[in-house]
Amino acid sequence: MAKKEMVVVRGVDLERYMGRWYEIASFPSFFQPRNGVNTRATYKLNKDGTVHVLNETWSGGKRVSIEGSAYKADPKSDEAKLKVKFYVPPFLPIVPVTGNYWVLYLDDDYQYALIGEPTRKYLWILCRQTLMDEEIYNMLVQKAKEEGYDVSKLHKTPQSDPPPEEEGPQDTKGIWWFKSLIGK
Repeated sequence: MAKKEMVVVRGVDLERYMGRWYEIASFPSFFQPRNGVNTRATYKLNKDGTVHVLNETWSGGKRVSIEGSAYKADPKSDEAKLKVKFYVPPFLPIVPVTGNYWVLYLDDDYQYALIGEPTRKYLWILCRQTLMDEEIYNMLVQKAKEEGYDVSKLHKTPQSDPPPEEEGPQDTKGIWWFKSLIGK
């Protein structure tokens, strides 16, 4: 049975979407440390309309991060379908890797969001706060299920309250990236 086409949010105000988002839950992926905590993304709108992306997490007591850029997949569409480009490995960024970033749900106040992509291999639940009301979380999980995601793969991301504001010691060697390639 073919999966239905995903419903994507239309008319997202990118300026309102900018700022910090905390990862409440996600599907584990090879490009994020498996033991990451306090995972967050910070978005800044560039003058050319693209978005600067900073993804951070703490793994083994060290801050690991990767920077990239996002842009509308189809500039003429009002669908919230973005492409995100990162250069890897993070310690020597030379190879471009591009992925999809589709906003599947966004509340009217831009406080929480459900992010996915067409293969349904990746899923994120994001919030402006480190903690999310369980009722909202369950609603987003149900929305993901309705979009054809296997929500049993969702993993809640541990978040501190308050979140770390200091950058702290950083993994500059990219050890986490090598570990992620072998599934550690």
